[in-house]
Amino acid sequence: MHSGLHLTATVPLPPGLPGMFDHADVDGSTGRVFVAHTAFGTVEVIDGVTLETVGRIRECPEASGVVCAAAARLVFAAARAGGKVLVIDPDRMEVIREVMVGPRPNGLAWDGSRGHLLVADVDPKDQSVRIVSRSKEVIARTPLPGRPRWCAYEPEHDRYLVNIEDPAAVIVLSGDTAEKVATWNVAAKGPHGLELDPGGRRYFVACDGGEVVAIEPTGEEAGRTPISGAPDAIWFNPARHRLYVAIGTPGVIDVIDTTNLEVVQTITTEVGAHTSAFDALRQRLYVFLPNQCAAAVYEEL
Repeated sequence: MHSGLHLTATVPLPPGLPGMFDHADVDGSTGRVFVAHTAFGTVEVIDGVTLETVGRIRECPEASGVVCAAAARLVFAAARAGGKVLVIDPDRMEVIREVMVGPRPNGLAWDGSRGHLLVADVDPKDQSVRIVSRSKEVIARTPLPGRPRWCAYEPEHDRYLVNIEDPAAVIVLSGDTAEKVATWNVAAKGPHGLELDPGGRRYFVACDGGEVVAIEPTGEEAGRTPISGAPDAIWFNPARHRLYVAIGTPGVIDVIDTTNLEVVQTITTEVGAHTSAFDALRQRLYVFLPNQCAAAVYEEL
């Protein structure tokens, strides 16, 4: 069998009707997968050992961003229609707190050193980021020049990176104050997915225009490659130097060799399947299928 991603299982997700997923993440210590089920206002939980659904967190209207903070034993889920972020205990799979933030929270990024959560708001009248402190209070707000997409925290340079749809750019914010310190213009339409490669000292920005752009720590473009369509969140696999890009239309996963910045595998999934989650420890990629209301499980072999 040739190397690359191979389908090994499919996990049905309740209630077994056509769904709509947004973001997902994996709690590395347990292998549990937390996925925002936007259509039903829930966060569904898959056991990474048994590959069965084992929990459901309710009252997360228009569930969107999900981030696992494994060291802190916390999971955060944005309720885009509720103006709040749920703080979840990943072991008990229960909500332990709700934090009211902006009107339509979406993208999330976690600074584990400070215990701070960045929350990006997509409301047209409040396109901004907010910082939620360790005590779960909003302590800072920074306006943005356009609609934010995905975001990340980079420990090495102590900064947040936030993709902006239009004007196409990555906004760099101070990790300490969340103040804007730089704007990196992106020469491709609609920056969306964002990932970091600390070893290669590059950032990958997947854009609606059908390209993945590699960016240096200075903000200069390092290269680009065409992909099959408009992407969503993306995942970097440092062990294999692979980038996984879920594309809802036509319904594929493009696998990019980040050493040469070229697509080396394209896997057919399902039209509308734009949500994925990567388990680096188990070398497993989950792709969420809205029409089947299921998760397809792929493993690197």
